[in-house]
Amino acid sequence: MSEPLESNSFDSKSFLKTVTHQPGVYRMYDQAGEVIYVGKAKDLKKRLSSYFRTHVAGEKTRALVQRICKVDVTVTHTETEALILEHNYIKLYLPKYNVLLRDDKSYPYIFLSNNAHPRLTIHRGAKKRKGEYFGPYPDSGAVRESLHLLQKIFPVRQCEDSVYANRSRPCLMYQIGRCLGPCVKGLVSDTDYQEQVNFVRLFLQGKDRQVIASLVEKMEQASQQLAFEKAATYRDQIQALRRVQEQQFVSQDSEDDMDVIGIAHEQGMACIHALYIRQGKILGSRSYFPKLPTDTELTEVLSSFVSQFYLNQAEGRVIPSVILLGAELGDEKTVIAKTLTELAGRKIELRTQSRGNRARFLKLAQTNASTALTSKLNHKMTVHQRVTQLREVLKLNSLARMECFDISHTMGEKTVASCVVFNQDGPLKQEYRRYNISGITGGDDYAAMAQALERRYGKQLDPDKIPDIIFIDGGRGQLSRAYDVVGPLMGEWPKRALLVGVAKGTTRKPGLETLLLVTGEEFSMPSDSPALHLIQHIRDESHNHAISGHRAQRAKVRKRSVLEDVEGIGPKRRQALLKYMGGLQELKRASREEIAKVPGISRSLAEKIYDALQHG
Repeated sequence: MSEPLESNSFDSKSFLKTVTHQPGVYRMYDQAGEVIYVGKAKDLKKRLSSYFRTHVAGEKTRALVQRICKVDVTVTHTETEALILEHNYIKLYLPKYNVLLRDDKSYPYIFLSNNAHPRLTIHRGAKKRKGEYFGPYPDSGAVRESLHLLQKIFPVRQCEDSVYANRSRPCLMYQIGRCLGPCVKGLVSDTDYQEQVNFVRLFLQGKDRQVIASLVEKMEQASQQLAFEKAATYRDQIQALRRVQEQQFVSQDSEDDMDVIGIAHEQGMACIHALYIRQGKILGSRSYFPKLPTDTELTEVLSSFVSQFYLNQAEGRVIPSVILLGAELGDEKTVIAKTLTELAGRKIELRTQSRGNRARFLKLAQTNASTALTSKLNHKMTVHQRVTQLREVLKLNSLARMECFDISHTMGEKTVASCVVFNQDGPLKQEYRRYNISGITGGDDYAAMAQALERRYGKQLDPDKIPDIIFIDGGRGQLSRAYDVVGPLMGEWPKRALLVGVAKGTTRKPGLETLLLVTGEEFSMPSDSPALHLIQHIRDESHNHAISGHRAQRAKVRKRSVLEDVEGIGPKRRQALLKYMGGLQELKRASREEIAKVPGISRSLAEKIYDALQHG
C-alpha cells in the first residue's frame, strides 16, 4: 500500500505541464494512497487533460476527479504495451473506479498422457506433465461429461497411474466394456489400444467425421475377414458417434474456433455471457458479472471484459480466431485486436456484424445474458428486501455485513467450527472460513465456539470487515459464552456488533426459531417473514459449511492407514507389505514371523508392525 497523501487537493495545471503526448498508462490515487483508477491512452496529455476540464461529463468521472490526490504516469512505446500494462495494474490494484472481472478460477482441460498406454483425465493448473491438453472447458462438469461420453465410445483407461501399475487382474471398468484393460497382459494388443487412443485424439480435436470414416473402413475390413465380433464393436462405436453428432449443433464454419460474447446492462449491473465454440460445436458457456463503478457505459464494460478476459494468460485460456461481440467496442477495438493478434501469434478478429449461423449463436448469447441478468437482479432485490426488514426488526442504523458461527462434530470427534459471511447482496463465499478445533474436551461446544471466536476476532480486523451482526447458532448458553469472548474485543472496534443467538426450539422445525439477544430479550418472527428467511439462509449456510468440513476431517482420519504411524515404514515399505500379504486384512491376521518374511522388513520392525496392527 502507498503512503497516505497529505491532502486531497491536486494541482492539475502543474501536473499536466509535465505530461508527454506519448502512449502510456496512468494510475490515480486517493488521499489514503490507494490506487482508485488505472487507465491507458494513445496520447497521455490529451487523455489526462480531459479529466480536469471545467465541465466533466459523467457522474463516475466527476466522483473520480474529486478524489484524485496524485497521478503516476508510465510511458510505453506502443498502445499494445499500454493495454498489457494497464491489465497488469488492474489485476494488481483492483481499483475502485475500474470495471473488474473477478475470474480467478483455473480452467479445466482434458489431458491425454504419453504413457505406453495413455490415460484420459481432467487437468487444472500448470501444464507440467508430458502429454496432450484439450480445452479449455468452461467448467469441470463439462469435462466430466465429455470423459464419461468418451469412456462409453472409446474404452481408453481413466484410472490413476498407481492403480494401473499395480493391477494383476482387470477392474470393473473392463468387465462392463468401459476399458480395454491394458493393465493386464494379453487382454489387448498395443496396436489395438493405440488405435482407440488415436480415435480419442481426433474426436477431441473436433474431427469426428474423420473418426467415423475410419471406423466404417475398419468395420468393412473386419467383415471381409469374417471377424464379425470386431465388426460389431466398430458398428456400435459408429452409431454412438452419430448420436452424439445429432445432439450437437454444428455450424458451417467448422474450421473456426470462436467465442461469442453477449452482453446485457441494466440498473448498474452487467452480465456477459460467453459461448465457447470449437470446431463448430458449442463446447460450453458461462455467465460473468463484472464489478461496475456507478454510471459505467456499455462500451467500457465490454472493452474492459474482453481485454481482461483474454489477456489473463495465467489461466491458460486459448484465444480463438474469431471473437463475436454483442455490442461495439468503439475506439478500443483496433488496439485490443492488435494486442490479441500479437499474443496469439496469428490473426484474431473482433466482429460485431454476423449472418447465418453466427447470427444464431450471437442471438443465443444475447438471450442468455439478458436472462441471467434478470435473474440476478430479481435475486438481488429479494436479498435487499430481506436485509432491509432485518435491519428494521433489530433497530439497526446500518446492516452491511453479517457473520454466523456453527459447530459440527460426531461424539466429540474432529470438531470443526464454521464462519459464513453475508452482505447486502447475499453470501460472500470467498470469505467463508473453517476452524479445526483442538485442545478441548470432546463434545464441549461452548469451548469450541469460544476458540473459533477468539481465532476469528482476536487479531486486528480491517474496519470494512467488522460485522454489524454476529449470529451464533445455539441457545442462551452459547450466546453468553460468545459474548464473554467477543464483548471485550469490541472495545477496540470503531463500531459494536450485535450478537444474536438463533435457537431452533424444541421441535427444531424451520419457522419456529427464537432469536436471543445478550440483554435477555427473546422474540420470534412470523414464518413468512423475509427477515426470518434471511436468518434461516445464513444459519443453513453456516451449518452446511461446518458439516462438510467435519466430514472431510473425519474421512481423512478414517482413510489413514495404521501403518503410517509406525516409525521406519514409508510409502515403499507400506506398499511392499500390502502387496506381499495381499491387503491390510491379511496383514492384520499375520504373525510376527510371517511379517518378518516380507522383503525389507527386519525382525524388530516386524515386531513394531505387529504391535501397531493389534493395538491400532
